[in-house]
Order: sequence, then structure tokens, then C-alpha cells
Amino acid sequence: MLYKTRAIVLYSLDYSDAYSIIHTYTEEFGPVSYLTARAKGKKTRIPKSVFYPLSVLELEVDHQNLREIHRLKEAKVHIPFLSLLNNPVKSIISIFLAEFIGKVIRESNPNKLLFDYILQSLQVFNLLEKDYANFHLVFIMRISQFLGFSPDSTGYEKGMFFDMQNGIFVGRKPQHVHFLDAEESNAFFNILRMNYNNMAAFKLSRHERKDIIYRILEYYRLHLTNFPDIKSLEILHEVFG
Repeated sequence: MLYKTRAIVLYSLDYSDAYSIIHTYTEEFGPVSYLTARAKGKKTRIPKSVFYPLSVLELEVDHQNLREIHRLKEAKVHIPFLSLLNNPVKSIISIFLAEFIGKVIRESNPNKLLFDYILQSLQVFNLLEKDYANFHLVFIMRISQFLGFSPDSTGYEKGMFFDMQNGIFVGRKPQHVHFLDAEESNAFFNILRMNYNNMAAFKLSRHERKDIIYRILEYYRLHLTNFPDIKSLEILHEVFG
């Protein structure tokens, strides 16, 4: 049966000489993989150029609930995120975020609030011309709100420890190893204070940004079973940490 849905592209893989598989996060169905014919020339109905990481498309799809891979009939750009495609730094951030989204979203059902959060975040990111070095930190931290394990920063005071296992700040060292010391906890608290409006005010060194993203991913690893390594992370660090 044919349906229409908006979709955020995560990545694509060559399936054969004739077909590619496009992995997406869709508004109507959640995470879905689509089979599409590979571009053969200017007259192809779906040019490969629209499938860059985090592009937002309008799709017409043949969706069958029992299939693992569905067939893509038509695709066109819904919102043209030209800066994500043309800015080399933003392109690398986009690759990282697309990989991250694909690995943290485990539910097969649609989540309208999560889709809207990602879409609105990308609209903000596309418009930023400068001061976006902390964007990916805000994005990956705040997406935990939609996954059910957002850290609780209520009552934080300097000198507290962040209990990563329970997602709270505490006054004494926990009786397990999954916690941040006082200095790391203060840095983590500052990340929780960030949003897209104020993130430019938080000045982080390359070392600090690199350390905090490892801590955020460690937090995810504690709360998501079999959370894998993010392969594009090292490329991201090469850009600005």
C-alpha cells in the first residue's frame, strides 16, 4: 500500500549494482529502511544527491508491515538544508549526528515528538552561521528526554557528584564506579544548562569538548543495552574536538 511520509535520512548503503538501501527515521513509521534504484543518469526519478545525512525528504513509499526493507517510489526534498551539505564542518557534524540517531532510536513505532525535536533542531543548525561548536552536545544530551533517561539536575550544588547509573547529582560518592568527580560533574551540569539559544556562551576547549562527549556517550551506554561505538566520533574530534 502506498503512503506519504516525511523522513530524515540517516545513511545509505549500496545493496547491489542496481539498488541502494536508504536508512531513515520517518514521521509515520519510525525507523525504516527503503530500497531504491541507484541513479543511472540525469533522468532518474530519485537522484542519489538527495540522500545525504540528515536531509529531510517527502517520500512516497510502498510500506508493508511484515517487510524489513520497504520500497521507495518517490522522494523529494522537503526542507533544503544547504549549509549541512555545503559547509564541511557542518557536514561532519551531520554524519556524526545521523549515526548517533540511528544507534539510539530502538523503538520501531513512530514518535511524533521525537521526530519534531530532530526536525526543529536541524532547522536551527542549518541557519547558524557561527558559534555552533556545542550544537552536537546539546542535541545528543537533550534527545535523552525522549528516550526516558534524561539526567535530573534538580538541586545541583558545586562539589556534588553525578551518579551516571541513576542519572542524578548526589552529595557523596556513590557505592559503584559509574560516577563523575566534582570537576567533571560541574562540566556535565553546564551541558545540561545549555540550549540552542545560550550554547555560544559556554566556551569549551578542544580537550573539554572531547572529554564531555565521551562522558555523554558513556551515560548512554549505561542506559541503552548494547550501545555500540560511534565510528564517526574520531572524525568529529579532528574537526574541533
